[in-house]
Amino acid sequence: MKLRRIILISGLSGSGKTTAIKALEDIGFYCVDNLPILLLPKFLELCEESGGRISRVAVVEDIRSASSFPLFPSSSSFSKESPQVGELENFFEDSRKIIQRLREEGYPIEILFLEASDPILTRRFSETRRQHPLAFGGPILEGIRLEREKLQGIRDMANEVIDTSSFNVHQLKERIQSYAQREWVSNQMILTLLSFGYSYGIPFEADLILDARCLPNPYFVEELKRLKGSDPRVVQYVLQWEESQEFIRRIYELVRFLLPLYLKEGKTHLTIAIGCTGGRHRSMVIIQQLAEILRKEWAGRGISLLVRHRDAEKE
Repeated sequence: MKLRRIILISGLSGSGKTTAIKALEDIGFYCVDNLPILLLPKFLELCEESGGRISRVAVVEDIRSASSFPLFPSSSSFSKESPQVGELENFFEDSRKIIQRLREEGYPIEILFLEASDPILTRRFSETRRQHPLAFGGPILEGIRLEREKLQGIRDMANEVIDTSSFNVHQLKERIQSYAQREWVSNQMILTLLSFGYSYGIPFEADLILDARCLPNPYFVEELKRLKGSDPRVVQYVLQWEESQEFIRRIYELVRFLLPLYLKEGKTHLTIAIGCTGGRHRSMVIIQQLAEILRKEWAGRGISLLVRHRDAEKE
């Protein structure tokens, strides 16, 4: 019996993969943490032979899987130029090939990639007093940056990229379960439109980032200052300006041009982020307007549209 859902969780050390796998286990997934990627084909084969008792599985595959093999030195002399880094790169290249082959064989593998900003990851390792698996006695930040570089190929294959920088444990659990409870279609692209505030940092998961800070700001209108971009009064204020209308038109033309190209290349996930200063006014309005246009034109054409307002509740 074919498996209905296979979620492969990958991402940066400290980004929340343990929380993610527990969240999926809580909603009925059969979960395995730190399964070496070389064993994944056999594991899926055994799951299919379970007589239907296992239909949804989740597996964590990250840098620890590579450490099961004699790739790493035991001293702090580890460097980007060392032979071990080349071996690590080969390991992840093999991982990509295995995942691609399994997909071609019909396994509905989804990759859920977790990441966070360098300062957040550094703080998390410092608070827990854990050693980064690629730091080897050196600065944590160097290990983070090396891991980010080596995991880029897996990230590029991901169906969903989640930046956990601003999430607490409960928010991340809710986000993971929300993703898992969506029905996934292998030949469909998930297009995420994301509003954010530059004051809170650029979203790592974004493929395209556009800046709406050039538009008139409702924050400086006293009666609009405390409202959000979902309020009709804020919408009316932002859209009354010709430059706002032109801004939306130009973005729409860009997206309309790019989507068929991404679909042709088989891209399964695309995140377009639009930011303003606080992420509560202009970016929300622009994202909502763009979503309305895209829903009308791309309904039933292989696009699943999601809208997120990352910083709307922040003051």
